[in-house]
Amino acid sequence: MLTENEILKFMNEVAAKPLKRKELIKQFQISSEERSDFRQLLKDMEQKGVLIKIKGGRYGLPEKMNLVVGVLQGHPEGFGFVIPEKTECPSTKPVKDIFISGRNLRDAMHGDKVMCRVESHRNQGKPEGRIIRIVERGNITIVGTFERSGNFAFVIPDERRISKDIYISKKSSEKALPGQAVVAEITQYPRAGLNPEGKVIEILGYPDTPDVEIEIIIRKHGILKIFSDDAVEEANKVSLEIPNEELTGRKDFRKLLTFTIDGEKAKDFDDAVSIEELDNEIYRLYVHIADVSHYVLENSALDKEAFKRGTSVYFLDRVIPMLPTKLSNEICSLKPKVDRLTITVEMDFSANGKLLEYNIYPSIINSNERMTYTDIAKILNGQNKEIEQRYENILKNIYLMKKLSLKLNKRREKSGSIDFDLPEPDIILNQEGRIETILKAERNIAHRIIEEFMLAANIVVAKHIHNSDTPGIYRIHEEPDQEKIIELNEFVHNFGFSISNLENVKAKSLQKLLAQAKGKPGEKLINHILLRSMKQAVYKEKNLGHFCLAFECYTHFTSPIRRYPDLITHRILKFLLPNKKLPDDKKESLKNSLPHIAKNSSVRERIAEEAQREIINLNKVHFMIDKIGENYRGFISGIASFGVFVELEDIFIEGLIHVTSLKDDYYIFHEKKHSLIGEHKRKVFRIGDKINVTVENVSIGKRQIDFILAKKKGVKATENRR
Repeated sequence: MLTENEILKFMNEVAAKPLKRKELIKQFQISSEERSDFRQLLKDMEQKGVLIKIKGGRYGLPEKMNLVVGVLQGHPEGFGFVIPEKTECPSTKPVKDIFISGRNLRDAMHGDKVMCRVESHRNQGKPEGRIIRIVERGNITIVGTFERSGNFAFVIPDERRISKDIYISKKSSEKALPGQAVVAEITQYPRAGLNPEGKVIEILGYPDTPDVEIEIIIRKHGILKIFSDDAVEEANKVSLEIPNEELTGRKDFRKLLTFTIDGEKAKDFDDAVSIEELDNEIYRLYVHIADVSHYVLENSALDKEAFKRGTSVYFLDRVIPMLPTKLSNEICSLKPKVDRLTITVEMDFSANGKLLEYNIYPSIINSNERMTYTDIAKILNGQNKEIEQRYENILKNIYLMKKLSLKLNKRREKSGSIDFDLPEPDIILNQEGRIETILKAERNIAHRIIEEFMLAANIVVAKHIHNSDTPGIYRIHEEPDQEKIIELNEFVHNFGFSISNLENVKAKSLQKLLAQAKGKPGEKLINHILLRSMKQAVYKEKNLGHFCLAFECYTHFTSPIRRYPDLITHRILKFLLPNKKLPDDKKESLKNSLPHIAKNSSVRERIAEEAQREIINLNKVHFMIDKIGENYRGFISGIASFGVFVELEDIFIEGLIHVTSLKDDYYIFHEKKHSLIGEHKRKVFRIGDKINVTVENVSIGKRQIDFILAKKKGVKATENRR
């Protein structure tokens, strides 16, 4: 049967113009029996936006007609941007985000998949366009606040990028009361300038408690909490005991000294580690990963649920797992003193950390201990004799792990791997679920050990799959856009730095830049600008390497309990063990399915990150509600035409100084300099600069904290107030 990819390849590489359906039928020699399926395939491709049907019934590629297919990202003020699905056109010229003015939105809403035409370019060559077709609606339901007005009601979307309220008729209001958070189903999308219409299908409650706030964010982002009945039934059938027949063909590592290293609050343990020192200073490292694929079978109800979720979602006080807890916290979790099925990557490293050889086995382990990052760090720092005595049986292994991890880190650093090592917050909640205090999260040697070992295992598995000429799913990080690197180089030149080999920049050049800036006044600023110049890491069915880590081949293998791509990697790997080749039919099936899996996994990862960030930001706003009028030290974390973003020192809370509150001058935004500069007095606000601010206003509804410049010179250091 003809595939979508074959049609697209022909249209892109062979067809010189848009073609009618009968011309395509002739080209592909479609028989009369196949024509119904072929017509449906063309219709599906048109609906997805990969083909466009123009006047005369001709089919063509959007990108060859100056058309771009992408997702509309709305703005509260009524305009938007189309984020292209394809980042390059056939000429390999990068496709930028396209500005869409309010009058050119054509009734599209935030989140819709649209087709637009680029019609002009604004300042600095930024494209501006017009939406010509709504390919697919992005919102079926809307979460928002219910309000009444006379004989009708409306829902104000919680997602502020949806700029139109949802009209609700009196009979469609259910029993919702003004001010309550509700879920509304859209029954009529915007048309001819009219607002969308809908009906209330669920009342969540008043949005003034942590539980309701979290529920709003969960619904808003489409995060699934409840597993299907079929998935629950499958999970309940899984035995918590491992029958002897399951051990056939598995390497038995139950007598090998093994332990897990995780955070104190962790409940799902994906990975365990073991180490031995062989003759000639050779280190043998074992990374054991839970064999989730043994329990979650392809196309099962559990598999379909895991695919839809893509990832577990971790909030401050709870987790929404990718798999039911019977699997994630029980049979697939590498708990101590119990047998568990695993996939083991066994690696031999030389005295300088070079990989000599490896083996990969389906295996069984029995973890000796459940260790925490904190206890490992105390042992390695010699801070606690009591803990050392308690874990005397594994002390030698812990020290060996530290030794090897440092060698691996040094080798990775030498290859050019970039480590921003930016501080992160550790948020402590009180009994009411609100922030009690915010601390700087500790990243100790134990975190480094596990990080290096997991990176090593991921690389080995990626290369094993890639070298076997088998389709795989890779974790890729593409090179930054040349334009961004040139801008970055112009910027760091002000600090006396430069980036080598601008035409073909490598991670090593940027790593060198960070090393030069370390300890200098512009260090924090350069770190921020460099990080913002990078592209996002995504999943892809093609191995395009990982720029930031400086890896030619990389995948995710070590967290199959909480990441769907890791589960897929396990399935592919098990087809190849021991020394097997993938059957041709399975290879073809993977080629067709992996692009969709990779794209969905990347999308679900972004959604989870947005939801996590929104929960944290909302809690931070609540934390600052009683701090109006208080003074803080901070640093400038961002610059925009409308103001200066400031992050408060030590508590990782960001707010905005509106440009309208800077009354001593007219301030001009200089994008390339990442600065606001006074027109007359030439006073400069620049990313990374230290600044003293006063909290002027806090808005829960807008999730916004407003600062003004502190009037007093003597500002107290930031404190965590309980």
